[in-house]
Amino acid sequence: MQTREIEFATPAFDENLRLRNDVLRIPLGMEFYAKDIAEEWSSTHLGCYNELGELMGSLIMKDVGNGQVKMRQVAVAEKFQNRGVGHNMVAASEVWAKENNFSEIVLHAREVAVPFYLKQNYEKVGERFDEVGIPHFKMRKKI
Repeated sequence: MQTREIEFATPAFDENLRLRNDVLRIPLGMEFYAKDIAEEWSSTHLGCYNELGELMGSLIMKDVGNGQVKMRQVAVAEKFQNRGVGHNMVAASEVWAKENNFSEIVLHAREVAVPFYLKQNYEKVGERFDEVGIPHFKMRKKI
């Protein structure tokens, strides 16, 4: 299992979009719009691949200023869930964040994913809120 950067507007990026759409958007009745995708050019996209080169999961890291980077759109393909893919990607994103001089990772975790992030030493910040129609918590980790 290897997590590496995915370049914007490449075939690998298109594969990443399909994965995120299947896992994160379609179940909520949502779709990607061209303007949303265009805004991602300045973010770093990380993909986790198996030994056969299959994309198992992905996430986005977006600089939000003041030494913070926001982890977004964390998705693991259904057939690869519960195999350590998410843990691998989060660990790789923390290494990437340190290498790029960030001091803190922030994210909005779906309520069902909070236990996963707590195991990775992230902390909840504030009260539960709704985003895209489902409960979330803001979380963070100093790195």
